[in-house]
Amino acid sequence: MEWLNQPVVESDVEVNQNVVVGKLPAVVRKVLQWGQGQSVWPLGFGIACCAIEMMAASASKFDIARFGSEAMRFSPRQADLMIVAGTVNEKMAVVVRRLYDQMAEPKFVIAMGACASNGGPYWDTYNVVDGVHKVVPVDVYVPGCPPRPEALLQALMEIQEMLKKGQRGLVTKELVANGA
Repeated sequence: MEWLNQPVVESDVEVNQNVVVGKLPAVVRKVLQWGQGQSVWPLGFGIACCAIEMMAASASKFDIARFGSEAMRFSPRQADLMIVAGTVNEKMAVVVRRLYDQMAEPKFVIAMGACASNGGPYWDTYNVVDGVHKVVPVDVYVPGCPPRPEALLQALMEIQEMLKKGQRGLVTKELVANGA
């Protein structure tokens, strides 16, 4: 018990006595990003034929519930992912922008189908917007006319990857492989 009477050695170097508390903000951030990535709530905004494929992704064959996104919200205040499925015309563009502005942060957008991506076969008409990216910022494009439900699930997995990495824009496999 004589070691209790020995003087305490003091150092000029500051040492973090509690390593767990020092790493707590990073751990909490990782847990929150994981939670956000596993519970993306989409705003179902089906305008045309792509909406049928979006509904099929919720059916038992494809089961979007495996990704925590079965709760399709039809209120922008409860959603964090807007899936624009179909042709956006000039009158509808105002509504799309208003709904996007009402969504809480962080918010993401998937342009589903050729019509939402670039106007599709109707790109040359006077009232069709040549891509929803002219109205709202798009994070992931889903190609096809109409795209398969599997393609929508792949886009949802890309959004989940963005949330887990804390990045915006398309997270490519090269970036993920390099650990960026």
